[in-house]
Amino acid sequence: MSEQSNPTGKVVRVVGVVADIYFANHIPKTYSAIEVMVGDHKVVLEVQAHLGGGEVRTVAMTSTDGMYTGMEAVDTKKPISVPVGDAVLGRVFNVTGDIIDDGKAMPDDVEMRPIHQDAPDFTQQSGTVEILETGIKVIDLLVPFTKGGKIALFGG
Repeated sequence: MSEQSNPTGKVVRVVGVVADIYFANHIPKTYSAIEVMVGDHKVVLEVQAHLGGGEVRTVAMTSTDGMYTGMEAVDTKKPISVPVGDAVLGRVFNVTGDIIDDGKAMPDDVEMRPIHQDAPDFTQQSGTVEILETGIKVIDLLVPFTKGGKIALFGG
C-alpha cells in the first residue's frame, strides 16, 4: 500500500455507531482517527479492526445520524488525542479533546496525548490501597473510592 499525505476512503456501511470504511490504496493503523463531514459537523471515528480487502471497522465518538454510504472519510494518520497538564484543570472536554465548557481556547503549546496509553510498568504501580479524595465531602464520607478503581456514574 502506498503512503499518501491525506488518505481518503469511502463509507461502505453504517450500523449505529459502527461504520466500515473502504480505502483503495491505504490501510489506516488501529486506533487511527478517521474524520467524516456530516453536514456542518465533523464525526470522528476510531479504527478498531482491519476487515481485509481495504476495509476497516470503526467506532464513532459521536452520533452517526446523517452519515450514509459513499461519504468521504479522511484518515488523520494520528490517534485521537486530548490536552493534558495544568491548562486543562477545571475545564470540560469531550472524548475527542474538544472544549465543551464555553471557556477560552487552549494555549498553542498545551501537551496533547493519545487516549490509548500503555499500562505503567509493574514496578511503577503501588501495592497499597489508597482512598481517592474527591474534595466533595458527602462523597468522600459516604462512598469513598479507591485510587485506580472503577467509578460508575448513573444519570437520571
